[in-house]
Amino acid sequence: MKRILLIALVLVASVVGAVVGSLFTLRYAAEIPAYNSISEHQMNRPVRWSGDSVSRVPVGLNFEAAAKMVTPAVVHIRTIYGPGSFSLNPLELLSNPHSQSSGSGVIISDDGYIVTNYHVIEEANSIEVVMNNNQHFFAKVVGTDPTTDLALLKIKSKNLPFVRYGNSDEIVPGQWVLAIGNPFDLNSTVTAGIVSAKARNIGILRDKNNLQIESFIQTDAAVNPGNSGGALVNLNGELIGINSAIATATGGYAGYSFAIPESLVRKIMDDLLEYGKVQRGLLGVQITDVNAALSERRKLSVVQGVFVSRVNEGSAAEKSGLLEGDVIVAIDGHAANSVSELQEQVARHRPGQSVKVKFIRQEKENQVNVVLKSYEGSTEPEKKEVKSDIEGATFEALTYQQGRELNIDGGVVVRKIGEGKWKQAGVKENFIITSIDKVPVESIEDLNAVLANKSGGILVEGMYLNREKAIFAVTW
Repeated sequence: MKRILLIALVLVASVVGAVVGSLFTLRYAAEIPAYNSISEHQMNRPVRWSGDSVSRVPVGLNFEAAAKMVTPAVVHIRTIYGPGSFSLNPLELLSNPHSQSSGSGVIISDDGYIVTNYHVIEEANSIEVVMNNNQHFFAKVVGTDPTTDLALLKIKSKNLPFVRYGNSDEIVPGQWVLAIGNPFDLNSTVTAGIVSAKARNIGILRDKNNLQIESFIQTDAAVNPGNSGGALVNLNGELIGINSAIATATGGYAGYSFAIPESLVRKIMDDLLEYGKVQRGLLGVQITDVNAALSERRKLSVVQGVFVSRVNEGSAAEKSGLLEGDVIVAIDGHAANSVSELQEQVARHRPGQSVKVKFIRQEKENQVNVVLKSYEGSTEPEKKEVKSDIEGATFEALTYQQGRELNIDGGVVVRKIGEGKWKQAGVKENFIITSIDKVPVESIEDLNAVLANKSGGILVEGMYLNREKAIFAVTW
């Protein structure tokens, strides 16, 4: 009897469940009308998860503000490497195509100064800058420094977005940073990572006088080909480095990227702006890292620092009293635990400036002030040379009144012309050069800067004082 009642109860429950389920399904279907837009449907339906946990950003870890601030000031740099000659015949240009390369750059002033890597624009015949908003400019090279792999460019514009300098001395391993550039020609790519180490020397720069400086900031922010010259910034959107290299066995990102610290960038850019070349102050010593083996062999009292293996005759170090066997441990109060740290600190100074050198000699700590000298042994910065006589022609700047009458911003007038490249190209006296290879020329300084980095053929555009326009192809 109990078994019959149990079976009956199960059957009744099944029937009731089926009826209720059917009614619920019909009612639910009736409440959801057909729709043609999933996005609109999503907006009209309740969600079944909480939105107050994983989406929250910890205080101080918001990348959005820094990325939004910096991205408009990071540019795409396209470089063209020609065959060594220039032709006004478009068919000849098409039959002899130019090779191209690309990288990144960072606008550091509202009037168009841009920092990038030297290797990005090295030996380029033409440099084109593409803004985040797709504006295009042709850039002139203000100056370069292969020893730090840096270059300063200039475009003609104003009121541009720019990135302010931060302080690379204040960053520490573990700190979050953003790398912004144009990898694989993809404009305005932002990646995040942390500072892995400072003052890294990876042995990629070479200089005939052995003056190369490698004191890179190492990060794990993804950096790939095309990122060179891009910005490394802190979460305040301040520039703390220029991305320059990666450590890889494949050519692509493998977890290690390296940036030139802001402390060097700031000084190098000012040198190039004021002098057209870097003004390097030197101690005049040959040095090596102190390690346990060297410490034991030389019977030193420390296992960190920079060992002076030779003091050059007539150098700043010799004059200050530094000797072979001294161990330098600090420059201007900054620890010098390695050659790269010492080089970075010294490289911030020009000839004639002094640094405080703390060193250990015979287990005693000492300190001296060293007045730095140039490679040539001078304590004076080398002045920028501006030539008005170039390859048989004499130039002078267009006057303000002439510019107003001709409705041009500036230019350089050919006042005298003799035998040489200009005359061979057909240029005559009173011709006003307004641009070379699309780069504006507004002064004698501009003319010098543009021509200093040219080889092969150049395209010279301008007009005569009678307003007659002309274009010349000059073999340079």
